[in-house]
Amino acid sequence: MGDQMQFIVEKLNQEPFRKNYNLISFDSLESVQLLQLLNDVLGEIDPKHAVDIREELPEQTAKRMLSLLGILKYKPPGNVSDLSAFRQGLVTGSKPVIHPLLHWLLQRTNELKKRAYLARFLVKLEVPAEFLQDDTVADINKQYEELMEAFKNLHKEYEQLKISGLSTAEIRRDISAMEEEKDQLVKRVERLKKRVETVQNHQRMLEIARQLRLEKEREESLAQQKQEQKSQLFHAEQRLQRAQLQLKEMQDAVADSKPESLMKKLEEEINFNSYLVTEKMPRELESKKASVYLLQKVVAEPAMTQSDLTALQSEINEVNAQMNQLTEKRMMKYEPTDSKFSMYRQQASIISRKKEAKAEELQAAKEEMSRLERQVQQRSSQAHELEGSEILTEDELKQYVNKLRSKNTLYKKKRLEIAEITAEYGILQRTEELLKQRHEAIQQQLQVIEEKKGISGYSYTQEELERVSAVKSEMDEMKGQTLDNMSEMVKKLNAVVAEKKASLAPVIKELRQLRQKCQELTQECDEKKIQYDSCAAGLESNRSALEQEVKGLLEVCAQEESSYRYIHCMKRTLEVQLQRAKEEMKAYVSPDPQERRKAIRHPALWNKMGLVCGNDNAVSLLGIKELTE
Repeated sequence: MGDQMQFIVEKLNQEPFRKNYNLISFDSLESVQLLQLLNDVLGEIDPKHAVDIREELPEQTAKRMLSLLGILKYKPPGNVSDLSAFRQGLVTGSKPVIHPLLHWLLQRTNELKKRAYLARFLVKLEVPAEFLQDDTVADINKQYEELMEAFKNLHKEYEQLKISGLSTAEIRRDISAMEEEKDQLVKRVERLKKRVETVQNHQRMLEIARQLRLEKEREESLAQQKQEQKSQLFHAEQRLQRAQLQLKEMQDAVADSKPESLMKKLEEEINFNSYLVTEKMPRELESKKASVYLLQKVVAEPAMTQSDLTALQSEINEVNAQMNQLTEKRMMKYEPTDSKFSMYRQQASIISRKKEAKAEELQAAKEEMSRLERQVQQRSSQAHELEGSEILTEDELKQYVNKLRSKNTLYKKKRLEIAEITAEYGILQRTEELLKQRHEAIQQQLQVIEEKKGISGYSYTQEELERVSAVKSEMDEMKGQTLDNMSEMVKKLNAVVAEKKASLAPVIKELRQLRQKCQELTQECDEKKIQYDSCAAGLESNRSALEQEVKGLLEVCAQEESSYRYIHCMKRTLEVQLQRAKEEMKAYVSPDPQERRKAIRHPALWNKMGLVCGNDNAVSLLGIKELTE
């Protein structure tokens, strides 16, 4: 208990309370002061409770505090097991109730602040079921639940961002890195400007470059819009195909069936849907509502320990055992005499169970069929995205087969043509080989004749001369074209350079003025920055001196307050002693003997106390002498 009070006093003396309590002053607080102190702590956790309890009734104060403690999941300790006793102690400001509560609140103040903040948005308002039948109320309640879920998600993201946030050192490093990068970019821009100054008509070129960039961005946006429109077109085609397929299925069903069969199917579907609406779904809805009510009741109660859960489980087991015993007694006492009724009841229960089972199987089959349809649509869309063929219908498959047959016939015809061409190619290749052989034989005969005439190599030399002359003429023509092109390019470059110089001359002049102005502004900025730094340093030193002075004054104030309390206590003690001395003097000087006997100085009183007047070795009564003096 002493450690608990010491912890409470330490926490109350710190920020934001600063109560300046000690153990004696805290223990001497009255019930109203304790309740106000508890209310101050609760007001620090939830600002809505920062009120003066003297301005409201005790019942209202207790109700308000109990509601907040229920939200904070506070459970009274073991010595306050009875909830009514805890409430009574909270109303009267009992120390055994307030001290553990203060200890629990001050231990986890930050956690409870967060819980109280979240409770303002996450404690769900209970709307009666009969009000939810109204469409407007139901829509508003649905929007309220959606907003609550959105708040939960946003709060989770906020907590994750707080955990994963960068430190100030990392932010400073990033800022310094970005400043260095900025300086590098500025220098690079200046170098590029210097290079551009020598180019003529650079302003027009910059404008053209800007327009080119804008057009590229526009082209990218148009390409993205085109892609989105293609996707929308694809989805629209998919929906159209599904609608056409459904229409065809319905037409086939109508064509292959009669009105009697259609009516029978509709009646079966209506019976099944009516069974679901009138019997199955209401039971499931009631069970869900009961489970939700129990869960809400469990959530509204304070947190439970393992011992509480064990006790509840034992109670449940006992109640179940009693229910089983009562059921057995009832069956033994009210055993039906008519076996036919019992047989009919059993058959009816069996039929109802079978009906429920079949309905569930049918519902599961419908869900499976819808799932398979979604899967088929997904697979067809994936096949379309992979540039594959879509799933074909029966008519499309027949058309595809006929197309394949026609292509197969064309393929065979082309294959015969290729075979004929291959045979002809072989014949031509053989003819070429024969002609080459004849050409070689003629060349040999020509060489023999040239040797006989004494002009060997004449034909070869003539062929080489003709080839070289042809190559030389081609080279001369290419050189002439190259020289013409180079001369035209040089003229164009000279014209462009002259034009750029003429257009950049005013820009260079303006840029020089701007550079001079930039240097002046930079110098002025440096001077202002130096003045700002000196002023900030002076203000910071003044602030630190004022803080030290305020700290010293607070210490002096605390010492003076302590001395004041000590003098006040001594004054009360002296007043009590003075009052006792006055009563003693009044009794001692009273003419009534009975009154004088009550005085401490009277010898009769000393004899009763076993003291003898005038004895030098008597026990000294220092306290009594002080009072009489």
